[in-house]
Amino acid sequence: MPRPLDERQSIEQEREELRAQIATDQRELAATTDQDRTRGEFLAWRIKRARNRIALIETRLAAIRIEAP
Repeated sequence: MPRPLDERQSIEQEREELRAQIATDQRELAATTDQDRTRGEFLAWRIKRARNRIALIETRLAAIRIEAP
C-alpha cells in the first residue's frame, strides 16, 4: 500500500488504524475471563491510550482544516 501523500491523509490513516485496534481490543477484553486480570487491565489501558491518541488526532485535523485556504 502506498504511503499517503500529505499530513492530513497520514493522520486520517492513523485514526482509522486506531479505531480498528480499539474494536479488536474491545472484543478481546469482552472475551477475557476474570482469571486473566492482567491481560484485561492491559487491554483496558491500551484502549484508553488509543482513545486519547484519537482525540489528539481530531484536534490536529481540526487545525489542518482551519489552516487550509
